Amino acid sequence: MRLSVQHETHYHFTEPQARIVQLLRLFPGDTSQQTVVNWRIDVDCDARLRESIDGYGNRTRMLYAEGPVETLNLIVTGEALLSESDGPIEGTDEPFPPDLFLRTTPLTIADDAIAALATGNDLAAMTALAAAIHARWPLDRRPTPTIRSAVDATADDRLSPRDMAQIFVAAARAQGVPARYVSGYSLSGDDARRTAAPHAWAEAFVADGWYAFDPAMGGRSGLDHIRVAVALDAAAAAPIAGVRMGAGDEVLDVDVRVEEA
Repeated sequence: MRLSVQHETHYHFTEPQARIVQLLRLFPGDTSQQTVVNWRIDVDCDARLRESIDGYGNRTRMLYAEGPVETLNLIVTGEALLSESDGPIEGTDEPFPPDLFLRTTPLTIADDAIAALATGNDLAAMTALAAAIHARWPLDRRPTPTIRSAVDATADDRLSPRDMAQIFVAAARAQGVPARYVSGYSLSGDDARRTAAPHAWAEAFVADGWYAFDPAMGGRSGLDHIRVAVALDAAAAAPIAGVRMGAGDEVLDVDVRVEEA
């Protein structure tokens, strides 16, 4: 399957900003299951983009924009060719051993209720964990304004893909399974999908390698997922993170469109 992505992020500032610095995790890499055909990031103001690799092996761009900046628009466009495989994800940049992803963060602490969602530590148990989260909470694609912890999210009646992915990670680690948060894009079974945020799922290290699980879909991720960044939790894999130097408020509008090419 070949998917195309258009991801637009629009910032409007009530007062001009003197400087903006952002870390962009918006550029996917090739794996055994995906090939990036073309991908680009466009910015509508004078800005410098510096390419780098972060500590998790993610391809990143540092954006530097000097003011005065009243608006900032980032447009990501690209295509990726995806192939289905029953085996583990291979061909990724892995600077850390899997056991690093047993480390708990404040966002991925597991209480007793979360730990009870997982009933084993093999491939079948992780697949069942994704299904259990999907069955327990209806999906809500509306983005939450802040990243909340897995424990805080469980108090809600409906959860975003980001919340579900962090609950999966917390529950898997409670079973001694290395697990990590994944950000990217997904068609999610539709011919075309427009959302107000990129998608999120998880990977767990079981059997012979890393396998991807999407609790928002209720099972293993397949042909419709473009993997962009991985980390210990959602904050460390956020598509855009940064600071601005200036007074006033900001208004953020995000539009993501994924369709089959």
